[in-house]
Amino acid sequence: MRKLNSGVVGIDHGEVVMFSDFEDDGQMWRGDGPRNSLAAVTFATSFMTPPHVQVSISMWDISNNTNNRADVQAEAITAAGFNIVFRTWNDTKVARIRVAWTAIGELPHDDAWELY
Repeated sequence: MRKLNSGVVGIDHGEVVMFSDFEDDGQMWRGDGPRNSLAAVTFATSFMTPPHVQVSISMWDISNNTNNRADVQAEAITAAGFNIVFRTWNDTKVARIRVAWTAIGELPHDDAWELY
């Protein structure tokens, strides 16, 4: 469990279209084997410390001719932003993915100072 020491808690959220590979026969749609896509997210306001980030697939368009294999993670989380990483593997054919994210953490405020 994470304990927040601040009286000022911020929540930021958004959605990112990771790719739309069926339009140009991109690697996620025509590819085979391990593949990934990365999207960098910058928070509207930097947090005081790296926040808790939750990601989830909010839209997917996947071929019904193969098994559906997907992994989505928040990685490299900092006070200013993070990376969304979508992964698939084997023969899965992914046309499009949209990922929703929410970040919750301490915001800087005037009372957050230390003497030493």
